[in-house]
Amino acid sequence: MTTVKPTEPAPEVHIPQQLPVMPRKSKKRGLIWVIFLVAVVGVAGYAVWRAGQPVQREKGQGGRGGFGGGRRGGGIGPVPVVVTKVGRSSIPVYLTELGNVAAFYTVTVKSRVDGQLMKVDFNEGDLVKKDQTILEIDPRPYQAALDLANATLAHDQALLDNANLDLQRYKKLVETDAVPKQQLDTQVALVAQYEATIKQDRANIDNAKLQVVYANITAPITGIVGLRLVDPGNIVHAADANGMIVIAQVQPITVLFTIPEDNLPTVLEKLRAGKHLPADAYTRDNSKKLASGELVTLDNQIDNTTGTAKLKSVFENKDLTLFPQQFVNIRLLVDTLTNQLVVPNVAVQNGQQGNFVYVVDDDSRVHLKPVQVGATTDTSSQILSGLLDTDRVVIDGTDRLVEGAVVRVRKAGEMDNPPGYDPTAGGGRRGGRGKKGKGNPETAPPPPGQGIAPGQNISGAASGAEGGFQKAETGFQKGGGAFEKGEGHFRKSSGGFQKGPR
Repeated sequence: MTTVKPTEPAPEVHIPQQLPVMPRKSKKRGLIWVIFLVAVVGVAGYAVWRAGQPVQREKGQGGRGGFGGGRRGGGIGPVPVVVTKVGRSSIPVYLTELGNVAAFYTVTVKSRVDGQLMKVDFNEGDLVKKDQTILEIDPRPYQAALDLANATLAHDQALLDNANLDLQRYKKLVETDAVPKQQLDTQVALVAQYEATIKQDRANIDNAKLQVVYANITAPITGIVGLRLVDPGNIVHAADANGMIVIAQVQPITVLFTIPEDNLPTVLEKLRAGKHLPADAYTRDNSKKLASGELVTLDNQIDNTTGTAKLKSVFENKDLTLFPQQFVNIRLLVDTLTNQLVVPNVAVQNGQQGNFVYVVDDDSRVHLKPVQVGATTDTSSQILSGLLDTDRVVIDGTDRLVEGAVVRVRKAGEMDNPPGYDPTAGGGRRGGRGKKGKGNPETAPPPPGQGIAPGQNISGAASGAEGGFQKAETGFQKGGGAFEKGEGHFRKSSGGFQKGPR
């Protein structure tokens, strides 16, 4: 008998439910942001690259192509410039060198006698006159020596008088043979001895008087006294190495300077012809003229270590603007060139090709002309070659010019923008962004998806179209137009980047 076992129920199998599929909206949104950022970086990179490219001009344009108005020309028409005609004038030829002011005379006052310094009769820095008493040394020892010399003279004078009386007696006695002639001769010699002693005594008196004078020290020249080197109360000696004060004559005053030996023949020619070459002294930064004088002489040899010659000029220095040991710039007028072709200094530019100027022709176009510049002054430059008398050169606005550019001649101080230009109507001198959501109807960008109509001018590099960026519920979204490029470049429309007509 077969026993049938009851069938066990099969175990339940739990099938996991399928996980809900996450929406891919966030991934798409992130991808959109990446694409958008890449596009912005690409536009910015292209703008930077384009700005560094050589400028190309289209016929009839007055400025540089590229991102529109401003300094690059763009849509504001011809570049406004100020011009002036080439003229003729006299050009002074100067030699400008560094000079050192020196006193006309410098005296170190020393004592010629020994004694105690009793008094100083000046204030440091005073202007003292010649023979003015400035120092006093104790004169009493020298006055006593003078009195002694006078007494000695009186004593010896009495001896001489007595010897002369004896001489007269001996002469009478010798005639009668009362005394020997030898005694007469001895008396004659004695009188001569006393006479010599008298001369010596008088010399001693003069020396004593001189010592008294030396004790009263006077100024040997007219000049300014410096700081005193010895104070009253000190004992001074005639053998002292250092003086007591220094006096410098500063009216007139001299300036020593050097010139290259190559310029020496021109200066020598003028000096030998008896001409006085004017010399002006300026501050070290050439900002102020201090005094005017003239060249008086030069050294008798050239310094072979520097190849320069030393010259001396003299200035009256009435207002005491020059001071000893002061450094100044000397402008020495060596020649004057007459009837020379000259232009203002601001017209001369410098580049890789050397000096050049911009010349405006009759068609209001500029042309770059290399020039050779000669002597220059503070305001003008001598043109040796490259220009004619009828040329007009640009003196303002040269930084905006290239060869062949069309220009508009304006007056100095006039606004750079042409007449009728309204900077508040959108764009700007540099193209600008304009006001948000608004713009100049004449310069506003076209609607999204449309090209740029021929002749339409888009001013400004990447001007903001109406809409710009705005905040939506799902994030930031791009308004219509976004970035738009000027004529001849890329612009961003609602459908993407498209190339505008060139």
